[in-house]
This record gives sequence, C-alpha cells and structure tokens, in this order.
Amino acid sequence: MISIRNLSKHFGDLVVLKDISTDIKKGEVISIIGPSGTGKSTFLRCLNLLETPTGGEILIDGIPLLDKKSDVPKIRQKMGMVFQSFNLYSHLTILENLTIGPVKLLKKGREETNKKALELLKLVGLAEKAYSFPDELSGGQKQRVAIARCMAMEPEILLFDEPTSALDPTMVSEVLSVIRRLVREGMTMVIVTHEMEFARNISSRVFYMDQGVIYEEGTPEQIFENPQKERTKAFIHRIRSLTHHISSKDYDLYALQGEVETFCEKHMLSKKEGDYLALLTEEVLCLQSDFSDIDLSLSYSEKDGTLEFVCANTGASLNMLEEGVADDDIGLRLIKSRCKSVGYKYENGRNILMLTVKGE
Repeated sequence: MISIRNLSKHFGDLVVLKDISTDIKKGEVISIIGPSGTGKSTFLRCLNLLETPTGGEILIDGIPLLDKKSDVPKIRQKMGMVFQSFNLYSHLTILENLTIGPVKLLKKGREETNKKALELLKLVGLAEKAYSFPDELSGGQKQRVAIARCMAMEPEILLFDEPTSALDPTMVSEVLSVIRRLVREGMTMVIVTHEMEFARNISSRVFYMDQGVIYEEGTPEQIFENPQKERTKAFIHRIRSLTHHISSKDYDLYALQGEVETFCEKHMLSKKEGDYLALLTEEVLCLQSDFSDIDLSLSYSEKDGTLEFVCANTGASLNMLEEGVADDDIGLRLIKSRCKSVGYKYENGRNILMLTVKGE
C-alpha cells in the first residue's frame, strides 16, 4: 500500500532522515518507537507531504507521490493524520468539525454527511457531544473527536503522531481503546508512539528509529523480547524500567520521588500501587546505613501486572528484611504488608532486596 525508497530529509545541514526504504501492506499496523529527535515524526509527515522529502520516492497504491504529474491532493485524501494537539475548530460544534471536510472537499451531501458523522461519534463514544464545542471537552475526548474527523474523510490509511503525548495519564486509555477498535476493523495505520505496551499489543510490525534510519524492524515479540542490535537493546531496557543511583546520604529525595511518580504515570499504575511504591521506596531507604553505593530499580510488566522493586547496596552480607536485624521493626512490617513477596540474595559483594509490590 505504501512503498518508500531511499527517503531522505535535510533541514539545511541537519540530516534528519537517511536513505529509508520499506513497504507497508494493506491492513498492517506499524508502530514507530525510538528516542526523541531521531526523525519519527518527520518520517510520518513526509508520508503525506506535510514535509517535502529532500530525496527518495514514496508510492501510495503504486502512484508516485512526489511526481509532478500526480494528483497529490487526491492521493493525500487517502491518508488521515491525527496530531498531538487535536487541531479542532473551536468556533464549530463537534458535528460541524466532522462534516466540514466531507462537504467542502469530498462534495458530499449535508444529510448523508451528518448521518455518517453521528455514526463515527458513536464509534468513538461521543455521540452525546455532537452539539458541544471543543472547549467543553476533555483532552481525551478532543483526541477521540480528532480521530472521528479523520475517519469522516474515508481514508485508507491513518497516521498518528504521538496521539496521547498531550494527555493526562487518566485520559490515555480512552484514546488507545478507540485505536484498538480501528485495528480490529482492519484499518492500515502508522503510529508514532511512546506507549510501549500498547505498541507491543496492537502492532503487526514495529520500527525502532535511531539516527535518522529504521535501525531495526520486526514483530513486536522480536523488538520487545529479543532485539538484535545494541541501540535497540539499550532503548528497550531503558523504557521497561527505572533505575536510580544513590552515592550520598544527602541524596535528592524529591528528585527520586518525582521519578517514581513519573514511572507510575507512564505505566498507568493505580493510585494504590503508586502509594505503595512511594512508601516502599522511603521505608527501604530508612533501613540503610551506608549510602555510598545504592542502586534502586523499578520494573513493571503489563502482561502479568507484576511490579518489581529492587534495592542493591555494596557491603558485607546483611539481610535487612530479617526479623531483629533492623532497628525499625515498624518499617519492616510496613514493607512486608505492602508486598506480595520479599526476597534477598548476596551477589558480587552486594546485598540485593527484591520486592514484588501488591496490586489492586
């Protein structure tokens, strides 16, 4: 459906995309992941000429998009794009936002267009908001309207540029649910996203982009479970977990708490799990006597809902979770009451506490 050959994009001397070649088939869902500044959004914008490529070729259903003889507006109608910032017309009702394109660009009748728009609003769960204005909606609702507006133009391909990045964590799931429904209906989609578990669950293939190229591509299982290249491995490890090093008793507690809070938001953990994690972090550190070399790590698996907390410190073998070892028995009881399991091992000169945090 989309064929890309030797695609490149330069901004002056800055090379953003380098010689990218790939094919996207009808019905595929491609998730594009990778660090910031590696060309993910630029690649997406080049596909529908929001950015003009410096070189290369893009074919949509065999028609060269960059050929001067091609009917570019007609080809671009095959692609709908959902942005981070919704881009709804604030002076129009939700229904009018959905119908303005089909009426003016596709020359559809008003009655037919209104009927289709209401069906699409039902699809995204917002039929009751048809006569509201954008300012009356939450961020998640606005993004669902933006998706419905794209669908109103009857595209064959949907492009999503980080559709949840501007949303509060509580609103992310409602937008992802709509995208999942479109996946089930067989829509061809290319999605730039930082929602890793979502990408893993809905994608046909995953592109990991780095240094302006598709550095590695494969099935979600391959990319997330068994990446082959070093940069991919490092990125996947980084997004799965949080690590924090402490080398002084005067460590920055507020920075640590902020990192833990961000970790909880990113993985959409419940308030209860977040509270437990904050308490465990504080109580485990209260048990320590030597702060010269402590490593904390958090990891969460959406697949089985397991939340792991590990604390490792250098020193002689000493299990602070044993009864009678720590002076703070209340702290020890609090830790155990908030965990499904607690474990300890001494390895390579380090005491390692392993805690599995209780969920809902």
